[in-house]
Amino acid sequence: MKVKDYLGNRQQSIQEKEKIGNIHNFIGQDHLGFIPVLDHLKRPVGIIAIETIIKLHKTWSDHKDKEIKAFISKDYVTLWKEDAIEKAIEYYEKPVLIVDGNNQFMGILDKSKLIKDYFQKQQFLVNELATILDSTHNAIIAINKQNRVVVYNHGAEKLLGTKVADAINKDIYTVLPDSKLPEVIRSGKKELGKAESFNKHQLIINRTPIIKDQDIVGAVAVFQDITDLKRVTKALENEKNTSEVLKIIIDSAYEGIVVVDKKGYITMMNAPYADFLRVNKEEVIGRHVTEVIDGTRLHIVVETGKEEIGDIQRVRGKNIVVMRIPIFKNGQVSGAIGKIMFKDPKEVGILASKITKIEKELNYYKDALKQASSARYSFNSIIGGSERLREAKYLAERAAQTNSNVLIRGESGTGKELFAHAIHSCSHRAPKPFVKINCAAIPSELLESELFGYEEGAFTGARRGGKIGKFESANGGSIFLDEIGDMPLAMQAKLLRVLQEKEIERVGGVRNIEVDVRIIAATHRNLEEMVAKGEFREDLYYRLNVMNIQIPSLRERPEDIPIIARHLLEKLSEQVGNYVAGISKEAMNWLTQYGWPGNVRELENVLERTIILVDYGKEIQEVHLPMYLRKAEKSRFVPQGKELKEILEEAEREAILNCLHQTGGNRSETAKILKISRSSLYERLWKYGIE
Repeated sequence: MKVKDYLGNRQQSIQEKEKIGNIHNFIGQDHLGFIPVLDHLKRPVGIIAIETIIKLHKTWSDHKDKEIKAFISKDYVTLWKEDAIEKAIEYYEKPVLIVDGNNQFMGILDKSKLIKDYFQKQQFLVNELATILDSTHNAIIAINKQNRVVVYNHGAEKLLGTKVADAINKDIYTVLPDSKLPEVIRSGKKELGKAESFNKHQLIINRTPIIKDQDIVGAVAVFQDITDLKRVTKALENEKNTSEVLKIIIDSAYEGIVVVDKKGYITMMNAPYADFLRVNKEEVIGRHVTEVIDGTRLHIVVETGKEEIGDIQRVRGKNIVVMRIPIFKNGQVSGAIGKIMFKDPKEVGILASKITKIEKELNYYKDALKQASSARYSFNSIIGGSERLREAKYLAERAAQTNSNVLIRGESGTGKELFAHAIHSCSHRAPKPFVKINCAAIPSELLESELFGYEEGAFTGARRGGKIGKFESANGGSIFLDEIGDMPLAMQAKLLRVLQEKEIERVGGVRNIEVDVRIIAATHRNLEEMVAKGEFREDLYYRLNVMNIQIPSLRERPEDIPIIARHLLEKLSEQVGNYVAGISKEAMNWLTQYGWPGNVRELENVLERTIILVDYGKEIQEVHLPMYLRKAEKSRFVPQGKELKEILEEAEREAILNCLHQTGGNRSETAKILKISRSSLYERLWKYGIE
């Protein structure tokens, strides 16, 4: 664990040049007893104790205009966020401030969480010790200074006949009338290797005082059958190791164990490990570990003296999780012990298969994510040769070579997202993710969690383990914020902070996460008017509007319509499954004369519907085009000979199209301007074939 994992919620601080009279504005409700004092670069320079402030109250008028730095204390400790948490234990009594790599203040060590974690660790060790004692064949009894039994394992129960529940916390003479443990407490002397007879058992007994802080607090006795002692001694001699190996094995009581000496040769391998490797454990003794176990690093651990825990090792074609611990004797590495972190070979085999399967699935999803998070288009995908389009492409290509933010403007359907893809594909960020999000398509209450992610338990229904947001997903790459003009003001403020600080904070989180993301924004709305009306933040507008690219509408570049139409025809014919030979000259004239309020998107929809109507292998003719398209054009060139009703309908249709163009396709706004209901507007759109 690192120091940063214990960063407290409280990040309150005060500048050293702040007046002491303003200190009340910085005193929180957390009762920590001090406030960190920072310089102008946010680096800690000291602390000011609440006790100091209380003392100053007697002469408050004499000091209130003095700067904080005159009263700071240096009695604190600064730790780097990447320091091991064990380092903080040394300074537990002092205030501990946490800083980043630039020595800037991040927060205060959460000592309550530290206490909780260490208590849980201590409880785990106690439980583990109890398990080890109960699994030991020897009888073990320990008493405190009041002669009360505090340790009584199953070996003692078997030897003495008294149950564990009837012995714990009882006077030792009640459990063992002839016990010599109280005498050991009084004398403070060890009694080792005492041969005694008990219940027809020949025993070797070791009695030892328990000393804490130079005070005897109890005594412990270990009873060992002589026959068992001889057997264990012989086994240890055959394994070429004595008490050090036995101690490590007991402290690490798991199956799947192998031990090597300081040269990497195997001195012991238990049955579960041998069964997993499909070898005879007696035959591998004395062989170098690299000859027996695939991918082993035990010989390297012997050389480095550093433990390796939770490492993945591939053995016999399967991935297993192992730990490797060096064995020290007299301060020198004398060997190493390796363990498979499972209870039996069956579990190893089952879990190894699961890990291999998960690994394959992970690689598959990584590839899928990479494909989904990459740009699909380049500048070659942008069709057209008009001057306006060439100018927009030139600006976009120049912008792609920088890290500057880009704002793409244009009507709906002009291809703003296409330009965003191309900018990312042509930039040095191309190998990194390209993440898209439509700010208008996501409810405002969900937008923040989508952009910045959330921690577990941040709100009702939050996913277990939390979720990363779009900005974290796009780290190192680009994020495309489509319809930025529809982003709520509250979210605009948070986006501005991301642009300024280059960091985000998850919903429900307490730490800042650094991100390196290039923003490409797009909108069809008039941001300048929105800024004037207070609907869009001016500071955010200038942050985004570094490179402004205006995409021309289709009616502004009619010379591009033929080449775009032929390109779309080829793509759509394949999608629809109906081959069309081309577009007749008359039909192309109608396409180039139409106003296209929906731009390229509308042209694509018209062509797709037209392809369905054309016989296989034939050309698109004038008759295949939608009636509303031809009517619109006829009204421009053949006004005479029409009935009043037809003229009024055409005028009404033209008015609706013009208004839709002015509002960027916003139908609600169009209905307001024309002073008709939305339902009436939709009836007319259907009547005149307007999409």
